[in-house]
Parts: sequence; structure tokens; C-alpha cells
Amino acid sequence: MPPTPDRDPYYRLRHSAAHVMAQAVLELFPDGQIAIGPPIDDGFYYDFALSRPLTPEDLGDIEQRMRRIISERHPFVARVVSSDEARTLFTDQPFKLELIEGLSRGQSEDGSSADVGSVITTYRHDTFEDLCRGPHLAHTGEIPLDGFKLTSIAGAYWRGDERNPQLQRIYGTAWESKTALDAYLWRLEEARRRDHRRLGRELDLFSTSDDVGPGLILWHPKGAMIRVLAEDFSRQAHLANGYDWVYSPHIGRAHLWETSGHLSFYKDGMYAPMDIDGEAYYAKPMNCPFHIQIFKSQLRSYRDLPKRYAEYGTVYRYERSGALHGLTRVRGFTQDDAHIFCRPDQVEDEIGRTIEFSLYVLRAFGLTDFRAYLSTRPAEYVGDIADWNRATAALQRAIEAQHIPYDVDEGGGAFYGPKIDLKVNDALGREWQLSTIQFDFNLPERFGLTFIADDGQPRRPYMVHRALLGSMERFFGVLIEHYGGAFPVWLAPVQAVIIPISDEKHGDYGQSVEQRLRAAGIRVELDQSRERMQLKIRRAQLQKVPYMLIIGDKERAADAVAVRLRSGDDLGALPLDTFVARVQAEVAARAL
Repeated sequence: MPPTPDRDPYYRLRHSAAHVMAQAVLELFPDGQIAIGPPIDDGFYYDFALSRPLTPEDLGDIEQRMRRIISERHPFVARVVSSDEARTLFTDQPFKLELIEGLSRGQSEDGSSADVGSVITTYRHDTFEDLCRGPHLAHTGEIPLDGFKLTSIAGAYWRGDERNPQLQRIYGTAWESKTALDAYLWRLEEARRRDHRRLGRELDLFSTSDDVGPGLILWHPKGAMIRVLAEDFSRQAHLANGYDWVYSPHIGRAHLWETSGHLSFYKDGMYAPMDIDGEAYYAKPMNCPFHIQIFKSQLRSYRDLPKRYAEYGTVYRYERSGALHGLTRVRGFTQDDAHIFCRPDQVEDEIGRTIEFSLYVLRAFGLTDFRAYLSTRPAEYVGDIADWNRATAALQRAIEAQHIPYDVDEGGGAFYGPKIDLKVNDALGREWQLSTIQFDFNLPERFGLTFIADDGQPRRPYMVHRALLGSMERFFGVLIEHYGGAFPVWLAPVQAVIIPISDEKHGDYGQSVEQRLRAAGIRVELDQSRERMQLKIRRAQLQKVPYMLIIGDKERAADAVAVRLRSGDDLGALPLDTFVARVQAEVAARAL
């Protein structure tokens, strides 16, 4: 959800800093062309067409000019202009002229509809003026001189369309004080250090390949091991909570997607059809139509409900190449998907169970800071208002029963049902959306779903979509960054590395320790390289292995291992059986 003046206390500050930055850039590049420059989460940006590529050194020059403009305390002045006045004002700014034409035709700056003949407003300070709805600070002097910084340069297509000219985007941030800015910059640097793309390479977890195609993930053995452990835990938790596990194909006939409505509403997100025996088949973008077919495969009684179908279903969705980002925005991904079919009188309990179960699983992975977003009935909708009210009330009561803070997005639901988006904050306080609980009054109608009620008459079941972790790819990216690659012992792909002090003298004992640990279910590696012991320890620390087991004469004689943690702490010598019991207890408790 983008920042707005009423929700974001930094909105005016960052909006004003963006305009000051644009003035400074145009002073350095008098023939430059400006596009748009909004506040965003934690900062702001502006897009420019300039005579040469910007360099990091340019940012320092721009900041210096910004400080001069700020010190001069220029007031921000709003004014209303006609379309003709606006065209004259921005006669040498083609991007602004395009926006003005859109405004005169009833389009807002982002291309969405607006009132025809809507008022055109500008804001001016010093020599800079731009199309702008505001609001701003009273004057530039309210921007703290030591509370802002320009952070990066990136490319961006005009209006986000790769068919349009490519512009240069300058990102910045602004805060109320140097202390707040420094804290943010620390978080930014820590986020770079935890970047899952970098750690994915360094820890040998996953990769992509140009030969395979962008947005398609290759899981390496260590990353795959973490995925197996996460899936095994979640699968057993689903079974224990009354879900039935199902599997479905990767493709389906065009008729299926016509019935579901995907070919009408979602075709741009689907891949081109393949011809099989003269019929069009599509790679699935979603799993729900398949689960519906399982439900429809036999007559259902009210006594059979609820039915809870769960699947790790791999789906394929077209994303523009510029939108792809590591594991968090891909073209092929596996959802931990579930669909619940229930009677109206079961809705309350089912939603309560679902959100409680979602929180249980997320907490097991060390994610404990939640906020929920409840999206309610929009102006255009399908289904009966009574069903909408019942479903929305059930969602709201389920959130409140778990004592989770939440916001209500009035009218923000999809046309086919209200929903809860469950978002979590990671170790750096960044918010990620993972779980979604979505009612659907559309697909049961489209597919003619029924069950036989207790009066012998067919009735329409309620249908609930539920993604818990979201997708395994995106969730894995979140986990990598949450833990900075240092996974808890129960999830670590390698739980211990055995490091002999001397390969010649202690190699045999090292192999014996390796065999015994493996037999005890511990994931272990024996470092038999010819390098020095300290280098081996350092390498294991860089690989974020929880335990380093040093073995020498004393350890061999005592059937023990000298235990070091990846943090650098030294636990000293422990009997091998004691170490095994320690690790097994951590795994059993899923200690974090």
C-alpha cells in the first residue's frame, strides 16, 4: 500500500525533499527533463531524462545543492492552473505535457481514471515548479540538513512500460534527524548484507540460468534441503490439522480456464497455450480449478464437510523481466496452497482454525511479529450481501480472537470475496506479505459446486482459498534475509562440520565421528582439505554452519569433540553422545 499523507507522518517531508532534489538536478543539467517524483516507503525518488548517465559522484554534488536550497527556506506555494497555462509552463517538458493531456482527458498521473476537467495544481519553490497535488512542508527549511541522503541510481521506464523511453531514477530518503537517518542507513546496509540473492550465491543455495530462462529457480542441494525440511514440517502440520493432501497436473485444457474466468480476467499473466491433439492447453497460473475438480468428483453430503485440500502446487505466471527479483518475484513457483469447502454454519470455526494454524506454522519458523489487513466488499461484487457480511464478520472475529493488530481496507476486497492478508515483520522490521485467507463466491457458482444439505436439497458450499507461506521460493527468500543465512539448527542444511587438527593423525577418528553423527540423523560434513585448521574454521563460519567440531589427540582419546559455535563462542570438549543429544534436542524443539 503506497504511503499517503494521512497514513505516513513522513509524507510531507519526503515529498518536499523530492522537489528540492529535482531542482538541484536541473541546476546541474539545465536541459534535463523531469518525469514523476513521489514519496515511497522509507524515501522518495524522481525520474529524469538527462544528457549523460549519472554517477555515484553526482549524488554528492546534488546533495550539496540541496543543502543550499534547504538553507534558503523557500516557501512551497500551491496554485491552480488551466490546461493551457500548464502546457505553456511545461512547454519544454514532454513527459509533463503527456501528463497534462491525460489530465485534460480525465486521467490521473498513473493513468487511472479521474474526473474530466479535473483541476491541475502545481507546487513551486524557488525556481522549481512541477505538477503536484501536494501536500508539502511550509518551506524548504523544514527539511533537516543532516536528515536526508541520496541512496542510489537506477533505470526506470516511463510509466513502467518497457516500450517507453528509459529514464534515470534517483532514490533518496529523508528523516526527522541525523539519528533517525543513521538508524535507517544501518538497516539499509544490513539489508544489503542479508540480501538473499548474494547469500544464495555465497552459501550455494540456489541460482538461475540464462539457458533455463529468467525467473525460473534452480534449487541447489543445500537450498533444497532447507525446502525439504520446511515442507516436511508444514505437511505433517497440515495432516495433523485435518487437511487432505492432493496433487494436480501442471497444465489444463482451455475449457477449464474459460470456466474459471482466468482466460477472461488473467490472460496477460498466463503463458501462451500449447497445442495437444488439436486442443489448447495452458500451464496453470493457479491451483484452485484443480481442487474444485477433486471436490466435484463425487456427490458430497453436508456430513462430508468441511473438505480441506492442501498441495504444494507449482504454478507459472508471466512477469515482465524488469519485475523479476531473486526469489521474491519469479515466473515459476510452488504455492503451499489449500482450499476449504464448507457449509455456511461452519464458516466461523473454519476461519478461526485457519488463521490460528497459519500463525502456528509461521511462528515455528521464527516469524512472530504480525499485522493483518482485512479487505471488505467493493462496489462491484458477485454473490449475496448476506454471505459477504457473514464471511467478513468471520474474518474480523478470527483476527480479533488472535489479538493481532489489523487495518480494515474498506471496499478493498476482490469482486469475488473478502480476504485477510497476514503480513510479518522480519528481523529488520521489514514487512512481508505471506499468508492470505480469501473467500470466493465466484468459482463455486462458475463450476456449479453443490452439496446435499440436511433437508435433502442441493446447496452451494462456501469456498476459501488459503496460501500459508505464500510460495516456497518467496518464503525461502524471506527466511534467508530474516536469519541472514544463519538458519536455526533444525533448518540448517549442514548442522556441523568436523575439522581434524591433523588429517594424517585424526582423519580416521573424523570419519568415525561423521558416521556416528549421520546415524543419529545429524547433517554433517568432514573437512578433509589440506588447509590450516583456522582457515577451515573460518570457512565453516562463513558458510554459517551452526557447529564446528574440532578433533585432536585429546578428543580422540576421550571419544569427544571440541565444540565451537558459528558466533565464535567456544563450548570446549563435549562427549560425542552429549553433543548428539544437544543437537537432537534443538531439532526436536525447533529451537530458534
